[in-house]
Amino acid sequence: MTWQFEHVTLGQRVRFGTGTAAADLAAEVERLGAGRVLLISSEPVAAEVTAKIDVAAHCTDVAPHVPVENAERARALAAKSGADLLVSVGGGSTTGLAKAIALTTGLPIVAVPTTYAGSEATNVWGLTEASRKTTGADDRVLPVTVIYDTALTASLPRALAVASGCNALAHCVDSMWAPRTDPINQALALEGIRALSTGLRNSLGEQLLYGAYLAAVAFASAGSGLHHKICHVLGGAYNLPHAETHTAVLPHVLAFNGSAVPSVAQRITDALGGSLLDLYAEIGASPVLRGVPDVREAAALILPSVPPSNPRAVTEDDLVALLTTAQNGAPRA
Repeated sequence: MTWQFEHVTLGQRVRFGTGTAAADLAAEVERLGAGRVLLISSEPVAAEVTAKIDVAAHCTDVAPHVPVENAERARALAAKSGADLLVSVGGGSTTGLAKAIALTTGLPIVAVPTTYAGSEATNVWGLTEASRKTTGADDRVLPVTVIYDTALTASLPRALAVASGCNALAHCVDSMWAPRTDPINQALALEGIRALSTGLRNSLGEQLLYGAYLAAVAFASAGSGLHHKICHVLGGAYNLPHAETHTAVLPHVLAFNGSAVPSVAQRITDALGGSLLDLYAEIGASPVLRGVPDVREAAALILPSVPPSNPRAVTEDDLVALLTTAQNGAPRA
């Protein structure tokens, strides 16, 4: 076998610990020389995380899929407050709002995740307007620093932790056949799958955060595959919950694509330590898609965004069948 590929790894500082978020954030604010911090968070824990720094303004206008109107209000607050640094404390929607500000202002972000969303380690942004979600990649939105603190995820409700962890698994699986996948991305993704499956089975916060970071790094380099194209369209069109939608769709895309590349599917199964559905049954994750009123309409919306490099050709009828099967919860190839 002869390899030929071009790999890009995004530059970013990571601080990882337990109970260290406030001190780590203070150190990063000092290192960056920031004097006007705009805090983006709707979570009570943000007060604890920012206890050692001065906050010039606080934006709580966080919503799933980052509505354009929310982004515009947040950008206005950044300008009014004279912010020179954005600090996000929360899940993917919080990080996404900070990215929306950075996209037009160029302000640096320090991200403090409280879930396993992974957005903090990518240069991918997303905005929703008129029930249509637009995504893109821009290095301006990549947080300069990520502060991981396992204490911040310890209080996640079990159902949310499972959904968020499975969302991270989806980053790994998609990275195995995404448009820019390469052996480095696949190695990161497989290690991420091993860490996440172990963490999900045993409620290990360190393993979950570690796996979520590997998943996001792989995804940022490999790009969005079929799974993420489906979920982004569904989320924007029907305002579906992000993590739960990714969790529900993942087994069905894995079954669909895996039939075309069985060797890749087997590597995923080996890293999981068994089938994905067995893992779902063990941890209480749901493979049932809810909230899509018209699968034919959804399929038509999704089809234009399907990557041409997907390992299996995709038709509108294929998408209708996949979504229908997802609604029934029984994956098939």
